[in-house]
Amino acid sequence: MPELPEVETVARGLQLTVAGRRIMSVTLGKTDFIDDPDALERHLPGTLIEKVERFGKFMLMRLSKHQNEQENRDASGGSLLVHLGMTGHLSAHAATEPFPKHTHVRFLLDDGRELRYTDARRFGRMAYLVADRLPDELGRFGADPLEITEHEFAALLKSRNSRIKALLLDQSALRGIGNIYADESLWGARIHPMRIAAKLSAKEARTLRAALQKVLREAIALRGSSISDFLDADGQPGEYQRRHRAYGREGKNCYRCKTPIRRTIVAGRSSYFCPKCQPGPRSVKRPGKRKKHVTPKGKRTS
Repeated sequence: MPELPEVETVARGLQLTVAGRRIMSVTLGKTDFIDDPDALERHLPGTLIEKVERFGKFMLMRLSKHQNEQENRDASGGSLLVHLGMTGHLSAHAATEPFPKHTHVRFLLDDGRELRYTDARRFGRMAYLVADRLPDELGRFGADPLEITEHEFAALLKSRNSRIKALLLDQSALRGIGNIYADESLWGARIHPMRIAAKLSAKEARTLRAALQKVLREAIALRGSSISDFLDADGQPGEYQRRHRAYGREGKNCYRCKTPIRRTIVAGRSSYFCPKCQPGPRSVKRPGKRKKHVTPKGKRTS
């Protein structure tokens, strides 16, 4: 499922290719992933795509209804919230170009192109939100990991007694991180995924924040990770999967110490780590072995 770097990659591509264009009409196919299909057909025709940006794992297409630069730019046309799910793609094509199977949404633009959403499995989400509904929708999510300060990150960790991997995946705490970049960041910081967040030292918190931001920025620069279906707005796969150091590498040697990478389950998700570079949390002390004694007949018992 696309995470922060993949969504950022698509949002940047669409910002370059469709921002400033007007939506002329909407054509819908299957709509079970759309919150209110009628709202798209009622509100989107005639709106201008002001900006395409990322919010966590969502793309946010900000719309307006003004017709020219002299008109009131506060005439909000609401926003279109898009989650790509596991197999979703959103990209612009010539309207005359045949559209593939599983194309469920087509926005005809004023330059003769169509912005098309295709999704074979339809695990994504699309929702039109009027301006006054947007704060409530976005308020459910936590801080952006690329914007959170060192102090805020340390305070967040100290406030949670959950496993650090579970905290990184919690969208109400940090928005946009998924399984891939949680594992990669923890490997970079040498922190085991089952460590308790509140028990990490101040130094470990600083190290993890730096590793997390470094991994995310490098992944964005390489257009994300293409594990199976991800393609950017130009239909090209990402390249960061070639840089993975932990995720999906069970049994392969650690790039630092050559110890085989292991897999465990944290928060219901497979988690990959190096048992040497990322030592696990201290386990409960095992009771000592009972001392053996000798019976009067010389037999050893326990």
